[in-house]
Amino acid sequence: MECAVAINIHAKPTAIWSLLTDAAHMPRWNSTVLNINGHIAPGERIALKSTLDPKRTFKLKVSTFDPPSKMVWQDGMAPMFKGVRTYTLTPQRDGSTSFTMTETFTGLMLPLIAKSLPDFKPSFEQFALDLKQVSERKEYQDSKD
Repeated sequence: MECAVAINIHAKPTAIWSLLTDAAHMPRWNSTVLNINGHIAPGERIALKSTLDPKRTFKLKVSTFDPPSKMVWQDGMAPMFKGVRTYTLTPQRDGSTSFTMTETFTGLMLPLIAKSLPDFKPSFEQFALDLKQVSERKEYQDSKD
């Protein structure tokens, strides 16, 4: 099972990366994140509460950290159930950045719980729009030059 979103952002990958890896400030610009604790860095664990399921705290591990192009967060326990979220930033010739976020769910339990999982698409779309909006603000871009 997979959910993905893609959007073109008129900002440098480094500026977008700094937003994606700043846990302390993420709830300020990202309307889908209620709270996030921890340090977003290679091998670190973070605890995230989202608007998608406010009663649940997602315990995530940063498994891939390749600045400023790719980051992967994952949770769950293979082979039973595993969620893997991949953030990808690809610079474009016009100076913009293609941002994609993909969540892939796998595991033996997936067929039993797939129908109980929420629809991630609206939350992913809002995440991408929030990221685009803050990344494209002139005052933000000026502070990252």
